[in-house]
Amino acid sequence: MVNVIGLGYIGLPTALMLAAHGVEVIGTDYSMHLVGTLNEGKTTFKEEGLDELFNSALKAGIRFTTEYQATDTYIVSVPTPYDKFSKKVDPSYVIRAIQEILKVSEKGALIVIESTISPGTIDKFIRPVIENAGLKIGIDIHIIHAPERIIPGNMIYELLHNNRTIGADEIEVGEKVKRLYASFCLGEIIVTDIRTAEMTKVVENTYRAVNIAFANELAKICRHDNMDVYEIIRICNMHPRVNILQPGPGVGGHCISVDPWFLVGDYPSLAKVIDESMRTNDGMPDFVLNRIYEIMKQEELNDITRVGLYGLTYKENVDDIRESPTLQLLESQERHLAVGLKVYDPFIVSDIVANQYHNLDDFLEDIDMVVIMVKHNEIREQMDKLQGKIVLDTQNICGSGRIYHL
Repeated sequence: MVNVIGLGYIGLPTALMLAAHGVEVIGTDYSMHLVGTLNEGKTTFKEEGLDELFNSALKAGIRFTTEYQATDTYIVSVPTPYDKFSKKVDPSYVIRAIQEILKVSEKGALIVIESTISPGTIDKFIRPVIENAGLKIGIDIHIIHAPERIIPGNMIYELLHNNRTIGADEIEVGEKVKRLYASFCLGEIIVTDIRTAEMTKVVENTYRAVNIAFANELAKICRHDNMDVYEIIRICNMHPRVNILQPGPGVGGHCISVDPWFLVGDYPSLAKVIDESMRTNDGMPDFVLNRIYEIMKQEELNDITRVGLYGLTYKENVDDIRESPTLQLLESQERHLAVGLKVYDPFIVSDIVANQYHNLDDFLEDIDMVVIMVKHNEIREQMDKLQGKIVLDTQNICGSGRIYHL
């Protein structure tokens, strides 16, 4: 039996996928509300295919509780926040999960850590917890790191098809965990050592963050001399060895916007390119806010209360607002004492910010200028409703009209 600890964006889909493929699973989370919702037969966030997977897992017998289980296999998928000042990962949630597991685990139990951690976290924090409990690693407890590689909006497909990395002290233990994930994973599963597994996940997201930062910096350069950054990128990407990503209003989510800071925090004198790239990405919401002011001045639009932000989530077609560029922009707006921006997102049903709307038509009726922060399908399919509006399109999805870009 597998006890999955932490039933958030990663833990819940993993638990459901295992159960739906014949593995006995009990999911554990400290939140009584979350566990209660799941036991009522309801999922806790929106994701394509999640409800169908949930129903399959329920039929297979998955259970949910706030209690840790006595078993021989655990998967830990708890949050790993980072300190925005020190840029270091906070391993406290993982540590507490390990401590609770050790109170009930069977001898020789496997503890698989899926949570994203900075390189060296297991050596610095997890091994000492086990050793201080009087247990021998490799005999009483086996530690494994199997970092997740999925993205909101495409979780179910990626759980099934993405390649995976398994880091373990002993090859035979890694192969055992590989067989567990192979119960559903169709991608290639690589077994390596723990430190390499820790590093590869962070490096993957850092590579993407640096590429995005290059595109964002290019957008600023092109804006300075009134050039079309999108046309420049399109032509450059015709070269067989060039693949520049698209600029945007910022980087959100809990991977690309966070993981690279682990390297900056751990290697401050070495991770110079990464540090500057992250600062470039983090500065994009301010850049968008400045573009709003520039366009308002150019259009002789003086009333900021008639400007609206379309999109609150960090990416399209999900309800995930972690590290959302829109929320970052609103925080910046407050620091500049310029208040009144209206906000709308079809995926956010409760009020989380001031001046938030819950109907697209009502939102558009009350604004003269719309800033497209997120390219949800809704706005793509209803572009005609933007006729007559001034549009700042940070996602490059609009056609003709009074369209401005980054």
